[in-house]
Amino acid sequence: MTAPYLAALGLREPPFSKEIPDAELWLPASKQPVVDGLLDALDERASVVLVGEPGVGKTCVLRALRHRIPAAGFRLTYCHNATLGRRDFYRQLCVALGLSPAATAGSLFYAVSRHVEERAEERIHPVFLLDEAHLLHQDTLEHLHILLNYHWDSRALLSLVLVGLPELRDRLALRRNRSLHSRLHHRLEIAPLTPDDTAEYLRLRLRRAGCDRELFASDATALLHEATAGSMRDLDRLAAAALRETARRKRKLVERDTVARVIEEDTRERDR
Repeated sequence: MTAPYLAALGLREPPFSKEIPDAELWLPASKQPVVDGLLDALDERASVVLVGEPGVGKTCVLRALRHRIPAAGFRLTYCHNATLGRRDFYRQLCVALGLSPAATAGSLFYAVSRHVEERAEERIHPVFLLDEAHLLHQDTLEHLHILLNYHWDSRALLSLVLVGLPELRDRLALRRNRSLHSRLHHRLEIAPLTPDDTAEYLRLRLRRAGCDRELFASDATALLHEATAGSMRDLDRLAAAALRETARRKRKLVERDTVARVIEEDTRERDR
């Protein structure tokens, strides 16, 4: 069923949906160096820590990486449930790799390690993307450096990409995690959107949905950027709400007063 506001504003689909193919993802110029940094790290067979505030585009960057990385030489495995103990973490990893989970923690670890060595024999470099890594149990975090040790720590057969909120960086800096931290040679951070990024993002998402005209007034865009503090996730939510409110008011341009009303209602809802 098509939402009424879409037809009223000349849109053929919701412009701020997360259901976008990797090839059509938009990344601002400010985030391209992060993807380039990830690609450089994996080309070196190195491991990475990537941090950023909620909603700034961490998963979007990972999807851009998935789209750009050569399929022939790499195999990406994505895990996002970081709230598990060590044994269940490796059990989850086995399932993601298509392996049969063993009963004991030692057998699970051996199965994952053997999988990595077999991929090396096929000249394929495995990359484990561990999202929400700031939530990893301490016993899991303390054990990950062992997963990177092959042939007396003389071969880089696996890359870990730990992705999470800035507190992940703080946890890794603790003395008890220094063995892992010292192996994460590339340390990247995603910054929030700039004002220009926000304006470009709105235009491109609207254009993809079938609107070639300026739908947001410049002062409305500025207010959205200020309210969202550069968070793409918050921008999607508030921009979509502003479109619905604009259609309800039977207007053809999203103006500042409409955005202000949407922000006020959103704030009131969050404060309940």
